[in-house]
Order: sequence, then structure tokens, then C-alpha cells
Amino acid sequence: MGVTQLSAPEQRVLGCLIEKRLTTPDQYPLSLNSLRLAANQSTNRDPVTHYDEPTVREAAQRLCKHGLARLASGHTSRAIKYRHLAEEALGIGGAPLAVLAVLLLRGPQTPGELKLRIERMARVDSLAEIEAVLADLGQRGYALRLDRRPGQKEDRFIHLFAAEPDTDAPATSPAWSPPSASLPAVTAVVASPRADLVPSEVPAASAAALAERVAALEADVAGLRAELSELREQ
Repeated sequence: MGVTQLSAPEQRVLGCLIEKRLTTPDQYPLSLNSLRLAANQSTNRDPVTHYDEPTVREAAQRLCKHGLARLASGHTSRAIKYRHLAEEALGIGGAPLAVLAVLLLRGPQTPGELKLRIERMARVDSLAEIEAVLADLGQRGYALRLDRRPGQKEDRFIHLFAAEPDTDAPATSPAWSPPSASLPAVTAVVASPRADLVPSEVPAASAAALAERVAALEADVAGLRAELSELREQ
């Protein structure tokens, strides 16, 4: 599975990890319970969800396999914690990363809406800066411009990490040239241990298979650690 095929829970969890890293760094990395609460917030989320803990845990583990997150729990920590690896894996940071997080958390939005909603995460002084950020995300294959809604003055934008993009308007030809292959920028910035981010049509190297097995084992160990902690508390 490539990064363009994240499920809805995976999109929400990745967006939350990026958001909380930028807005509440003192409470980051996030425990599984904190991540569940963040995913199900009634504010700054569209749609509002009610994911249970197993759903959030599975989404986080899948992000680890994609190379977009990892476990951050210490050996002495009783709680499982997660941190995102979006900056390293996708090669973006600052305002572009904040815009991507808001798109993951709230779906299609206009540049004006994005400028307002990333204020807590990154400073952007003008709509022109937001447009430049969106153009960069588009060139990397991470975002796409949509048709305007009736009566709406601004175009809307969506991220391209969903297996089935949730939009009620057809996509227009973007202002930039669309990439010829799925997320080419990922392959350019990801080191060989992140070979699981290479599009599915490229044969998987042995390093990618090893990285996926290691991620799966880490997720299993984390689950066993959580069960052991619960037994100790009982």
C-alpha cells in the first residue's frame, strides 16, 4: 500500500500527530488514549468521528508500516506513544506541513480557510503565500485543485493521500503540471530504509520488506507491552 492509499482513520491519525506536534509540543508524542481523543475532537475536525481505541491503534500501526510514524515509548514508559515522520518521509515542513495536516483533518478547503486554520501551526501572512504553498504541494503530488462551489469565489483544494477522495466536486486541471507517477517526490527524499513508500508499481527491494517486517514486529511488541501493563494494573 502506498501513501496515496491511506484509510480514513489513518488520515485522521496522521493529521492529529502533525497538528499536536505543532500546537502542543509539551504533550507530544501522543499516547494511544491522547491520540484517540485528538482524532475524535468535536472542533477542528470534519467529519467528527467516534473511533474506538482498537481502530486508532491499528491506524497508527499501519502508519508505522508506511514509514509515516513510529513508536516513541521509552523502555521505562508504561504507555504506548507515537510520533509522526511526515517531515522526513515527505520532505516538507513548516507551512506546507501545516496545510497538509489541516487538509487531512478537515477535507476540501479554500486558500482563505486554510490561511485561517493553520494560524496555530505556522505563520502565513497572505493568501499569495498560501497559494504558493498549495502550488508546491501540487507539484509534489500531495494536493489537487477542485472546481468552485456555486456562489463561491475561491477554488478548493484536497489532499491526495486517500484511497477514495471524499469530495462533492470534480477535480479541475491543476495550475501545475500533474506528476506522471504517484508521489514521485517521496521516492526522491526517502532513504532506502523507507522503500515501502515507493509506488506499488516499482518492485519492492529486500530492504523494504525488512523494514515492513521490523515495523510489524514493533507494533506487535507494543501491543504486548500494553496488555502486560493492563495485567499489572489489575
